[in-house]
Amino acid sequence: MNHIQDVAVLGAGISGSSLAKSLADRGWETVLIDSKHFPRHKVCGEFLSPESQSMLQQFGLHEAVRSLQPRLINKARLIFDHGTPLEIPLPGTALGLSRYALDSTLHKAATSSGVHVKTGTTVTSVYPSRRGFTVETKQGKKTQTYEARAVIAAWGANCRAGLPGHRPSGNLKPTYIGVKSHFKGIDMEPVVELYLFDGGYLGISPVEDGSVNVAALLKRNTLEQTGKSVSGLIEAACRRNSKLAQKLAHAIPVPGTQAAVAPVELNRKPLSWELIPQVGDASLMLPPLCGDGMSMALRSAQLCAPLADSFLSGNLTLAGWQESYSRSIQHQFNGPLQWGRRLQWLFGVPFLPRLLLGAAHFAPELAYKLVQATRLKESGS
Repeated sequence: MNHIQDVAVLGAGISGSSLAKSLADRGWETVLIDSKHFPRHKVCGEFLSPESQSMLQQFGLHEAVRSLQPRLINKARLIFDHGTPLEIPLPGTALGLSRYALDSTLHKAATSSGVHVKTGTTVTSVYPSRRGFTVETKQGKKTQTYEARAVIAAWGANCRAGLPGHRPSGNLKPTYIGVKSHFKGIDMEPVVELYLFDGGYLGISPVEDGSVNVAALLKRNTLEQTGKSVSGLIEAACRRNSKLAQKLAHAIPVPGTQAAVAPVELNRKPLSWELIPQVGDASLMLPPLCGDGMSMALRSAQLCAPLADSFLSGNLTLAGWQESYSRSIQHQFNGPLQWGRRLQWLFGVPFLPRLLLGAAHFAPELAYKLVQATRLKESGS
């Protein structure tokens, strides 16, 4: 084809949609491509941490997100089967908001900025070409080819084989599986709760329509005897924490909100660039217990957007973009990633979490500092 896009963003989740909007706002012709149809439910904590607020403002998304009437959250609560729950104040106001509502709103905002949004469209190949890159896609039986001066991968953690960033998992069974469902009938304070138990953890966060989002990360080998349905896996988690069972005893699942994903690889190395830049979960994944995944997606897009703009303007080479972006990812995420993985490991050691909980009750300021170590810092810090 003769027409060439300035940039193609592959993946229309939080990082891809916000990045595409940002580039279109800068005047670049942008196409946003995703294999899924929207709106749709996705495995996610559906918790926009306080650190997200300034980034939403910078992307021009704050008012659109607020119009969805998200639930305001001001503290976190850690709950084990035994012992007193540990409450930790958040450094600001977090938002409880479903991905079903958020993703569609981001697409509308991107479209309003001039982005060409193509959903239900699978990317089959990406390769360099004379004018930049060629992206081949398929929608049903129809194929289409795009040419773009720049291409950015925002297609999540499980990139399909043959595309930049694909990391084969071999023949091993996935270590973790993620599940989510919305429930009605649960009275929630302005708090996000994290229930910990042998074999994983489960978070409960209020969302915009009066329901709550229940999302769990579960070790596959501890749940092999349970049913494979989302409800069956959540019930299995309840059997491992009596307080969780009490919390969900009278909860009513919302039909159509169930989702699952596997494998969830928490120890994969960060990948900021492979042929093309990688943003969001395509680049790296913070352990879900950090509650900062949506903020991480926004931050990686925030880091990538000005560099892409400089490249498209002719002020930065592709090699310079790669070097600067890779350095920024390392600087921004290395600390939270290491601390998050340490906490993930600690919570997986029998009896150690209860000892940590006791120590946290004795010295709550240490618990707060430990949580802060897993958080993203404000931009520019």
